[in-house]
Amino acid sequence: MKKTLLTLSIALANFAWAQFSSGTVALPVTGMTVKLDTTPTGVTLTLTGESNSMLGIGFGTTGMGSGSDGFIYNSTANRDYTFIGKTMPNADPSQDWTETSNTVSGSIRTIVATRSLSGGAGDFAIPNAAGTINIFYARKSDNILGYHDAGRSYATLTMTSSTLSTNEVAAANKKVSLYPNPAKTTVNFKNIDRISALDVYDATGRKVKSVKPDGENISVEDLKPGIYYFEIKLKDGNLSYEKLIKE
Repeated sequence: MKKTLLTLSIALANFAWAQFSSGTVALPVTGMTVKLDTTPTGVTLTLTGESNSMLGIGFGTTGMGSGSDGFIYNSTANRDYTFIGKTMPNADPSQDWTETSNTVSGSIRTIVATRSLSGGAGDFAIPNAAGTINIFYARKSDNILGYHDAGRSYATLTMTSSTLSTNEVAAANKKVSLYPNPAKTTVNFKNIDRISALDVYDATGRKVKSVKPDGENISVEDLKPGIYYFEIKLKDGNLSYEKLIKE
């Protein structure tokens, strides 16, 4: 009986922490690459391309057809877009992609962004499962949102299993993270007991708030809509950083 329960527990743990990845996929014509990684709680998109370009990824086989969902790196703060045909796409009212990293090495920009699997209203639902995901992609020779003049095409991402190791599961369980994101009134923290204090900065780098958590969440109702960065001071002396979109 104990052996059966142990086997079942291991199987459930492996299922709960199963993750899938497309690996890094080259996107010809544009010189871009894309990688999707999923877990039961979200998806991470890693996109690379020429550093001074607009870089776009869309989901589905209809290209810029009305209602298609996409992620577009450009000079604005928006990343989450809905296509409306062969005209300028609309930025979604709810920016469900959170850009967690944006770095340039040489002439190549690498952007990392995260989102829940389902995203928001109208977003393409990305399954945490093996299978294929059809995408379309494009590049523009500057980073101003506009017509793709540096190539476009279609690709298929093949998601394969990439189960987290025991050490990775343990690290994920200890990670401090915030949700929901975007948020309107309050923000909850996973592993809030590890936090000693936190500072909140606006998009210009100005500190707007300092908080010592007392409970499972903090209020952000006093913050104006926009993008904020949380510098989280942990009880072990380390620092952690999280980005929040305030609605």
